[in-house]
Amino acid sequence: MNLLGIDFEDWFHPELIQKYLNSDKKEPIVIQGIDKILNWLRKTETYATFFMVGELLLAKPELLDKILDGGHEIGFHTMYHTRLDSPDYKEKFGDELKRFAEMTSRKSKGFRAPSFSLSKDTSWAIDTLSENNYEYDSSIVPAKTKLYGVPNAETKPYKISSKEIERNNPSGPLLEFPLLTTKLFGKSIPAAGGFFIRTLPLFLIENAIQRNNNDGIPASLYVHSWELTPEFMPRVSLSILDRFVTYHNLGKTLSRMDKIIKKFKFTSFSRFISNQNNN
Repeated sequence: MNLLGIDFEDWFHPELIQKYLNSDKKEPIVIQGIDKILNWLRKTETYATFFMVGELLLAKPELLDKILDGGHEIGFHTMYHTRLDSPDYKEKFGDELKRFAEMTSRKSKGFRAPSFSLSKDTSWAIDTLSENNYEYDSSIVPAKTKLYGVPNAETKPYKISSKEIERNNPSGPLLEFPLLTTKLFGKSIPAAGGFFIRTLPLFLIENAIQRNNNDGIPASLYVHSWELTPEFMPRVSLSILDRFVTYHNLGKTLSRMDKIIKKFKFTSFSRFISNQNNN
């Protein structure tokens, strides 16, 4: 069994878009695609964890019931899609966790850092999450990119602590589910979702999932809400490179993900943990 996380964000949340926007009010649009996403999951008999940007629940509170009524799980993706290494964010993080807990009746037990910004410098977040009764995290990518990555991290689930984010710590307070990677020309690269799942040959991703499964390791994949509903994703004026990373093959994401979850079994993080505890 593998793990599927849906990073539920709106058009103005991706980091490569944020830097081009002014301070004008940003109206959520992608949230209109929730029924499309839920119907896709229902038809494929797949459960997922929705790592939610909290402000979207403020804009559309019924999102929570729609997600939970479908048998899915709600997770935390910060209130405003803020990188953990943003200035002064450490002081705000605990308050955001408490606010999200109130909004979701404390149903969230899992966290994903925006832009996978959990690192040695931001490992303080692990203690804050533990203090707020969180049980797991899925923010570590065991490969290095321009925006993120912990290249020496383990590739299978392991216990994580603020003092050691790369290796298993049996007394660590959170269970870490690292994102799927693969090898290309001898180098580890991300293969779990986003730009990479839109760009890499599908067989590379499928082979990586199969290798994990052959070793008894769940493959952790993610997809953004705006990738599944490109009809709600406006085209923002970006640099050539940022435009390519953000929009390349956007219209093919759903069909690619559909092929993957029909070939391999996926479930939410909470269901996976529950099944493991019962075995």
